[in-house]
Amino acid sequence: MAEALNTVLIVGGGGREHALLKALLRTDRAVSAFAYPGKPGMEDDGCTLVREKVAGWDDLAAWAEANEVDLTIVGPEAPLVEGIVDTFARRGLVAFGPSASAARIEGSKAFAKGLMKKHGIPTAAFETFTTKKAAVAYLKKHGAPVVVKASGLAAGKGAVVCDTEKEALDTLARMFDSREFGAAADTVVIEEKMTGEEASVFVLTNGTRYRILPVAQDHKPIGDNDKGPNTGGMGAYAPAGLVDSGLHKRIETEVVKRTLDAMRAEGAVYRGLLYCGLMITPEGPKVVEYNCRFGDPETQAVLPLVRCDWYEAFRACVAAGESRVGWEVVPGACASVVLASRGYPGKYEKGKVIRGISAAEEVGNVDVYHAGTARNEAGELVTNGGRVLAVSAWDDTLKKAIERAYRAADKIEFDGKYCRRDIGAKGLAREGGSRR
Repeated sequence: MAEALNTVLIVGGGGREHALLKALLRTDRAVSAFAYPGKPGMEDDGCTLVREKVAGWDDLAAWAEANEVDLTIVGPEAPLVEGIVDTFARRGLVAFGPSASAARIEGSKAFAKGLMKKHGIPTAAFETFTTKKAAVAYLKKHGAPVVVKASGLAAGKGAVVCDTEKEALDTLARMFDSREFGAAADTVVIEEKMTGEEASVFVLTNGTRYRILPVAQDHKPIGDNDKGPNTGGMGAYAPAGLVDSGLHKRIETEVVKRTLDAMRAEGAVYRGLLYCGLMITPEGPKVVEYNCRFGDPETQAVLPLVRCDWYEAFRACVAAGESRVGWEVVPGACASVVLASRGYPGKYEKGKVIRGISAAEEVGNVDVYHAGTARNEAGELVTNGGRVLAVSAWDDTLKKAIERAYRAADKIEFDGKYCRRDIGAKGLAREGGSRR
């Protein structure tokens, strides 16, 4: 008797979504995968890209219903905040991700900070403002350094670290006067600048039960040694030795459990993937931000370390009924190096031919995830974004994983290719290893 084929739709088209696809395909389950809008690399892995015109999420839900999709996995934050899960649910479709009400935890920093304050979840001291006058008065009273944040979604660029009062005033002018961040800055949060190292904690949950995935550490600045402007993320590694067993227990108790309890108390049960971006301060873990979805590029460093039936794991977070998902965290480590276009996060050119991906994958224990890629008229793979590819490698030690990732990354070529050369260096230093 033929094995049942489960049909999956992945919403999104970045490195994170490609990583979700590869995780699904790594299991023994027979899966027929679709993606909207997807990327060439996903298509190369056997995923069918949805070509139909989609004017809104109801159109995509109608397509999913017509094509008998068993499970939809939503990657990016914008569709979740816009209510894609609710739209699918109205048609009786199962979609992995939080409802619009629960996705406010990322869609509104003002809501998230208020939630933390009300329910005793550790975070930086803060205030929220809807006028520049009130924000400036607060800044004049409390001074710098501070972090100024647009409350709404701003494509990962809405949080500005300001070490001086002038920088903070300039940022407030960009938000309130120039409207550089649009409606995302209708409400602005000013919070104290925390000190410490950051860690990314992913939590799979159905609202009550949960699984904490291996803790990762991201590298946001463009340059080595965390120099230069922030980006969407230049690489990551997992597990992060920064979080030992004692700290892990505190994070689970003080952040994860309290957050899920708080969301239930607010009438917005959280189902899906909860991302807790933490600062490990001298006082302990504090929440920098929540995301309502998998992080990028941390996902590319975390998923290769977990062996489970990902289809069942995702479905168990949102579908009714009891589920027993087998779960194994692979010993060792994974490092992911982002290959970017010259000029990113500023202006950059597109259309540069990419070569060497097959050679990179032949290194072994390597995944190459497509983020900013496309096909030109000649059918060649070309660059089509700032962050082009993520090269992930896993091995039995962090040092070996980093070396393997760079060995693979160095086999890929395109004009203007750039990557940081110190991904995982903090982890190696903590272990007493040498920096690459």
